[in-house]
Amino acid sequence: MVKKSLHHPADFKEITERIIRLNENSGRRWGKMDVCQMMRHCSCVLLVPQRKLRLPEINRMFRMIGIATKKEMQIFNNGIPRNMPTFQKLIINFECHFDEEQQNLLKTLDDYLIHFKNGSLPDHHVLFGKMEERDWGFLEYKHLDHHLKQFNV
Repeated sequence: MVKKSLHHPADFKEITERIIRLNENSGRRWGKMDVCQMMRHCSCVLLVPQRKLRLPEINRMFRMIGIATKKEMQIFNNGIPRNMPTFQKLIINFECHFDEEQQNLLKTLDDYLIHFKNGSLPDHHVLFGKMEERDWGFLEYKHLDHHLKQFNV
């Protein structure tokens, strides 16, 4: 079973091309965010492994659920379920500008890749627990793929 990752050049290129295909009128298939808010949300998520955005600690039960979810996604290579709850810091419910958010997401994605190539990704995530480079590449790909599918690209 092939597992896509932001660390594989072809998969990284696929994600960037899908982001470029988004437009202001891209309609969502589920959820509450519009396309601009989704791109801002994805940028924020990519800031976590760059240590530019810190998520709050969570209780033990949620951490155990997060670790189990990570393992399940890795074993079965499945996607993220629709309408999953997220950290308050990652909820984007305000107006934003499409072109700015699209360019910011592409830049944040490039910055993420620099962190990977420099070997500076963290070894821990507050929800998913212990993290290796391959975990970051896989989970970040899955997250972006989930939201790009949400907007039909």
